[in-house]
Amino acid sequence: MAFFELKGIRKAFGSGNRRAEVLRDVDLAIEEGEFVAVVGFSGSGKSTLLSIMAGLIEPDGGEVLLRGRKVRGPGPERGVVFQQYALLPWLSVRENVALAVDKVFRHWTRARRREHVEEHLRLVNLSEAAHKKPRELSGGMRQRVALARGLAMDPEILLLDEPFGALDALTRATLQTEVARIWQERRKTVVLITNDVDEGILLADRIVPLTPGPQATLADAFEVNLARPRGRRELNRLPEFQRIRNEVTCCLNAMVRTRGARLPEADAERTAAVPEPGPVCSVASGI
Repeated sequence: MAFFELKGIRKAFGSGNRRAEVLRDVDLAIEEGEFVAVVGFSGSGKSTLLSIMAGLIEPDGGEVLLRGRKVRGPGPERGVVFQQYALLPWLSVRENVALAVDKVFRHWTRARRREHVEEHLRLVNLSEAAHKKPRELSGGMRQRVALARGLAMDPEILLLDEPFGALDALTRATLQTEVARIWQERRKTVVLITNDVDEGILLADRIVPLTPGPQATLADAFEVNLARPRGRRELNRLPEFQRIRNEVTCCLNAMVRTRGARLPEADAERTAAVPEPGPVCSVASGI
């Protein structure tokens, strides 16, 4: 039995002629302590899939299992970090994190909850900004607050929904390094949703491509057997990194051609320089 499982997940929106099946027959098994990246193009249903994992959206079919128990609605055992920071603007950094801690660990003493908050502010290097309001922070610092809040709930699994997508390149690279460091220290089970293949290779143990929608499903996973810690500059020099990158990107491109999908402009630019694919990927539908 896997630690976290998706079995036959289906989800559609709308009704009648406007009904659109976003996800179909999605299966995924994740082991405890594993870092998995689900990689797909914009609009393929990645965020819908993560929302189902988090219990924020109920699937039309299939089930989500954590330690063999069916997930029903959101819960503190699944921490979520969204692309948009979702911070309360009238609360300080410390108060935003404390709000989650107080709710999850209400049986703890006040002193213990306070120390738990401070520990997680230190973990993301925000102790000196603990008194500031979100409007006083950069985008990268706001995302650190969201990450601290998610981790401070001590979830069994952390779900990251394109958490660096709204950041500039330098801030994004810095936070990727921080997430890798924190994962090395805590070994939480993590699912990262991203449209950046390089980001997946940098952070994950396994990359699972999501086919373009409608009726998106998961293709075969790619193992990332690269030593940690990983630095982006060092990775670029490794033949194994180039091999994984080309195979994953070629797999995504092959799925687009097979399904006759049209890439969003940003995704098309990202994959334009990748060579023609060979038979490197497959999904249940026969790609």
